Amino acid sequence: MAVITFTSDFGYTDHYVAAVKASILSLQPQATIVDISHGIEPFNIPQAEYVIGAAFREFPEGTVHLVAVDTHGCKRGKYHAAKYRGHYFLMADNGLLSLITDGEPDVVVEIQADPELLPFPAKNLLAPAALFLAKGGDIDVLGERTTQFKQLMNRQLRLNDHSITGHVIHVDRYGNLITNITRDSVDTIAHGRTYTIHFGRETVGRVYPTYTQVDDGDCCCMYNSLGQLCIGINKGNAAELLGLGFDSQVDVRFYPGN
Repeated sequence: MAVITFTSDFGYTDHYVAAVKASILSLQPQATIVDISHGIEPFNIPQAEYVIGAAFREFPEGTVHLVAVDTHGCKRGKYHAAKYRGHYFLMADNGLLSLITDGEPDVVVEIQADPELLPFPAKNLLAPAALFLAKGGDIDVLGERTTQFKQLMNRQLRLNDHSITGHVIHVDRYGNLITNITRDSVDTIAHGRTYTIHFGRETVGRVYPTYTQVDDGDCCCMYNSLGQLCIGINKGNAAELLGLGFDSQVDVRFYPGN
């Protein structure tokens, strides 16, 4: 049986996470359920997209990702099961699917929902569907195929010969600012040129391997394991100390010569 991951905005103080897991384990006690995060801020679709997008590829193909973020966010009460790059996803029709898949899932079905299940859809609708897929069930049994699901767009980089403009797409629990500027985009534009990185009132002229390469309290930039440019303060909270957060602009400027 495939692994089931579970991500939600339920937090850690209520019974909601346990109730969803119990609904799966009561049907299949041997089910493997892996928590990605339950600390997503309530209804925060961009945060959920980043956290799930950063993690799901680490799991084997066939993994089923149960996503209970903003589960009542759709007035139409639509819920989808989707397949993308060998993984399955179950979630409300709130735009998150389009962000995770860049609008191009391989298969999407609208899950047929009894209105009596909707007061707690993660437990009563999405969890049984996740178990069904994890046991090898055919996604088409869950509902009719559709191409109609809410579309949102990820932030796009602005690139020209002399600069890249990006934005902060996630702030982690350490206050590190993770941007949508990638190592590949910088290398593609740089062609060996020097560059500086600008954010808020700060300018940084070097990317370090880790934050510990600078003194405690100093600001620096590095690439994370996903190749994304990050801004942090060694032993400090960059978001608080720099006054930056989600969607803050970050620029990389290139200069002639080496």
